[in-house]
This record gives sequence, C-alpha cells and structure tokens, in this order.
Amino acid sequence: MKVHDLKPAPGSKKDAIRVGRGTGGRRGKTAGRGMKGQGARGQIKPGFEGGQLPLAQRIPKLKGFKNPFRVEYAVVNLTALQDFEGDEITPDTLRGKGLVHKHGYVKVLGRGELSRAVTVSAHAFSKSAEAAITAAGGSITKLPLPFGGGRPPAKGNALTNR
Repeated sequence: MKVHDLKPAPGSKKDAIRVGRGTGGRRGKTAGRGMKGQGARGQIKPGFEGGQLPLAQRIPKLKGFKNPFRVEYAVVNLTALQDFEGDEITPDTLRGKGLVHKHGYVKVLGRGELSRAVTVSAHAFSKSAEAAITAAGGSITKLPLPFGGGRPPAKGNALTNR
C-alpha cells in the first residue's frame, strides 16, 4: 500500500451541499435563507442578538464570583489561648478581650502550643487544634451554627439588586 492508495472508509465522506444553483430543487433561489431579513442578507456577527445588549456585555466584567453561601469565621490560634487568663474560653470571653470581632463565628486553629488544660467553646475547630487541646487535658465544645447543619442563608449584593 502506498500513500496514493489511501482513501477514507466508504460512506464516511460526503460531498458538500451546493446551494443556490437555480430555482429548481430544494436549495435553489434563496438557498435555504428564507425570503427577506437580516439572515437572508449579509453576515451576522457571532454573538449578535438583534440589537439587544449581547451576553458578553451583560455579564460582570471581572472574573470569578463571590459565594453567597460562604461562612466566615473569626480565627483564634492556640498561642492566644495559652496567654488567655481563665480556664473557660467562649466566644463572648474572647470578644471581651478583643481577640475576635464582635460579629461572626469563632474558629480555633492549631498554630502554637498549649500546655495547660482549658475548656474551649467555639463554632469550629481545626483537627490540629482539637488534638492539641485534648492532648493538654482540656475539652472542646462545638457550638451549633444558627442555620443548622445545611448551608447558610444566601447573602450579598447579588440578592439585593433583584
């Protein structure tokens, strides 16, 4: 077999449809473009929507999006808990000392060392923080989130502009 003997499998290659070759037949005269109008005349730009503001201009310019269901936590590390006076640590006591913001939920992260037993109540714990607190002889209490176990109610500008 030589290069000039190669050809596609039978039935896999069809002849191009030749339109606009006289008035007889299905694709004559208007060549499948209908009678009049924009589609019968020149080329229409891809994405042209008949004068309506195109989708490419309607969508926001910047990439990405802000997740309206994101849960944001005020974080506290173990180093802050080590220096904290008292053995009972709650979000309210942390707010009283100015360690976390007055709004939002509290999450304890595992940076630093904890050498004393403390009882910590927070909305979330990292695995390393949980292990360090229990290894030091303390205990943790997970506070329930107000929206339950599912996803939180949506928030953000996307909802207010409707």
